[in-house]
Amino acid sequence: MSPLDPVQAFSAILEKARRQKAEFQDASVPKIHIGMATCGIASGALETKSAFEEALKERGVPALIHPIGCIGHCYAEPVVIVENSGFPPILYYKVSPGKARMIVKSYLEEGDPLFEHLLGAMEENDLIPPVMDFPRFSQERRVVTEKCGLIDPEDIYEYIAEGGYATLAQVLGRSPEEIVREITDSGLRGRGGAGFSTGRKWHLARQAEGHEKIVICNADEGDPGAYMDRTILESNPHQVIEGMAICAYAVGAGKGVVYVRAEYPLAVRILTKAIEQAVNLGLLGKNILGTSFDLDISLFQGSGAFVCGEETALIQSLEGERGMPRHRPPYPVERGVKGQPTVINNVKTFASVPVILGHGADWFRKIGTGRSPGTAIFSVVGDVVHPGLVEIPMGVTLKTLIFDICGGIPNKKTFKAVQIGGPSGGCLPSDFLTTPIDFDSLTEAGAMMGSGGMVVMDEDTCMVDVARYFLDFTQKESCGKCTFCRIGTYHLLQILQRITRGEGREGDLEQLEQISLRIKEGSLCGLGKTAPNPVLTSLRYFREEYEAHVKEKRCPSGMCRALTAYYIDLEKCARGCDVCVGGCPVEAIFTTKDRKKAVDQSLCVKCGECMASCPPEYHAVKKVSPPHLAPVIERPPKEEAKAAE
Repeated sequence: MSPLDPVQAFSAILEKARRQKAEFQDASVPKIHIGMATCGIASGALETKSAFEEALKERGVPALIHPIGCIGHCYAEPVVIVENSGFPPILYYKVSPGKARMIVKSYLEEGDPLFEHLLGAMEENDLIPPVMDFPRFSQERRVVTEKCGLIDPEDIYEYIAEGGYATLAQVLGRSPEEIVREITDSGLRGRGGAGFSTGRKWHLARQAEGHEKIVICNADEGDPGAYMDRTILESNPHQVIEGMAICAYAVGAGKGVVYVRAEYPLAVRILTKAIEQAVNLGLLGKNILGTSFDLDISLFQGSGAFVCGEETALIQSLEGERGMPRHRPPYPVERGVKGQPTVINNVKTFASVPVILGHGADWFRKIGTGRSPGTAIFSVVGDVVHPGLVEIPMGVTLKTLIFDICGGIPNKKTFKAVQIGGPSGGCLPSDFLTTPIDFDSLTEAGAMMGSGGMVVMDEDTCMVDVARYFLDFTQKESCGKCTFCRIGTYHLLQILQRITRGEGREGDLEQLEQISLRIKEGSLCGLGKTAPNPVLTSLRYFREEYEAHVKEKRCPSGMCRALTAYYIDLEKCARGCDVCVGGCPVEAIFTTKDRKKAVDQSLCVKCGECMASCPPEYHAVKKVSPPHLAPVIERPPKEEAKAAE
């Protein structure tokens, strides 16, 4: 065997992986696949797994338990897929420990599949629909997440058996220039949010002069409600590592770093193990697959500063300095970590590389749009029926994603807005539901692709309070280097807080716009330049809500506490029902002279517990804005004395 033949060197590893896969598939016992990513564990997957193990042992049923990553159906966790002879794979949702024992007894032992607990049964009439017909699967285009939920992320051989690292072996037999050219031809744009050409960045890094080039995977995912990168790292870390190795070979780097936030302990553990496994098989380290290519990848745990998602601030953090952005140029590809050329790409960008090179640039170009090829991965959260992780072709409309793929708005409520692009993104109303999801279309609409966070909001959402919430986040996360960002976001937040308290003044809306524009113009990094986006877009599309808060001291959605009040409709209140009394944490509810209930507005903290606890057949508790519209009912003397005590 030639020492420089990476494909032949890889063949022995591949053969072992295929044997292991065949042994697993040929085993004549049921296979129980359990989603063990963070979303599953948070919903009780560890307890579910233990219940399966105990039930199998107690009942003497032979079966193999196979931990897998996240399949994207986060609303249905813990998710379990059971393969049993004579049946197609069955996907069960919300599998509690009790349900796990039922599955072992009724299905694996007695042959009853428990149709009522199938995930597909929630949407389809078929008793056992094919796995790809479950909600969302048939409408997605899984490229980056294809293996997520299919393999055990802690077993490198499972990734290899599904085609993993084969692209790296083939790439090592090609010239680096050829690899850079193919990535450029594919049109891949950075999935971290900026959308810069990945091939162009690699080309600049390859041309840059430096004795030690560095490749960094930016896994510092800090957007509220975003967990795309975390899920990929927990479900298929080797695809990211393979992408990093290909990038390092293409640009001439010998060192790689995964910058991941310490708040992702499971991702950190799985990544650490994945790197060790790759080194042990000769896929990382010295003379990779018998070639002269060397690459060492290490893990760096960030402390959770949102600004460190910006590449120059990330570099400062890596170097042991305070995470603060610096002026560009020079760009990191010219002068990055310790002054050396540095390529920084997102988790999703690196995970796309092996797939692109494995299928070819033309194949990738056929997915998505002309200027935004490929797929987009979103964590869809908020007021939506099926929240979770979704991968779709670029160009799919917001309406298709929210309503057709994720099930629309729950509780028969109407769609109001979607916040896309994280805390620095924009709030788009229903008029923009036909907007294609791609880098350029979203920017034109006033939002941004961002890293893939998407928050769906229904009719009960107050857009002024949404802007306040995101400004509160970005203001706290500002590193303070730029005066416009440090002071400007503070003043924006102060104005928004006043408005939501009913203390808005004439001229506040104009001042919000002026300060926002100054912040965008005067800030150094992307955090400051995009921080005002929620304010500007909500002002543009929901100005009437701002005006209601300022001029009428009214919150149309009834969400701002200072501008709302709760009262009890005496005509609907049932005598002798004390449910709301028990639910009130401050004893603000008293009994009237005719033995009905009323709210003491001087004590009410507007928590809404009375409305939540009121029996639906009465529906006696009402919420009103502005507060002075709530009827004032005097508290009887005995009740006043009781309240005073």
